[in-house]
Amino acid sequence: MSEKTPKKGILSNWIVRNIFWALVIVVVLVAGSMIFLNVATQHNRELVVPDFTNMTVEEAELAASQAGMRVEVTDSVFVKRMRKGAVRDQNPAPGAYVKEGRRITLTINALNAKKVTVPNLVGLSTRQAIAELQSRGLVLGKLIYVRDMATNNVLRQLHGNREIAPGKSVDADTVIDLVVGLNPNGESATYVPDVVGKRYLAAVDVVHKQSLNVKTLRFDDSVKTYEDSLDAVVYRQSPEASKIPVNVGNDVSLYLTVNPERIPSR
Repeated sequence: MSEKTPKKGILSNWIVRNIFWALVIVVVLVAGSMIFLNVATQHNRELVVPDFTNMTVEEAELAASQAGMRVEVTDSVFVKRMRKGAVRDQNPAPGAYVKEGRRITLTINALNAKKVTVPNLVGLSTRQAIAELQSRGLVLGKLIYVRDMATNNVLRQLHGNREIAPGKSVDADTVIDLVVGLNPNGESATYVPDVVGKRYLAAVDVVHKQSLNVKTLRFDDSVKTYEDSLDAVVYRQSPEASKIPVNVGNDVSLYLTVNPERIPSR
């Protein structure tokens, strides 16, 4: 009686067995990769940078910690109309996407004003004097015209109605008034420029270069911060732009907003 050869199981076939284990390995690798990618993605997920503007450093540190990042003060400037020690600028900007733990650099408003030296403006033309003030970080106040043969030349420089000597150390953004000559027998007329649609500082500069004064700066309710004021646009001026001659030294009032609905289309 002959012996029966036992049937080989399916896994005893080496080809099938190898295919089976290869599939098992592939499944394990795919599953492991998915788990790793999920963990890595969660760990390196992108976060939205908060707006730290106008916060104190302590407030910014707390807000950054809650948002999963950190802040570091790397620079300071001085803005007279802004709270001392408050955050003025940041990098990356608010709304940017960053990885968890990212360092956000801050520029704060200095506790003490930056000091600058008053230049000698006497003898310069009005335009030269304005440019020199701007380059020194000083602010032009009023143009005060008096009768003199030196038309449109600076005769005196004042601060708070008093003479201010060249070389004096003052805070940045100090306002300097200029007494300017006006020849009564010469050309003493200018015209009101059109500054509607221009930003705050650019509009003021244009008015001054026309030998006129800015009497009033009126910001509407949409302007809430110093940064808003820099971005504000003139939506109305008084008097309106005209080619009709007016006396140099006349006043112009500007009305500004950051509300796009109030800004006339040009």
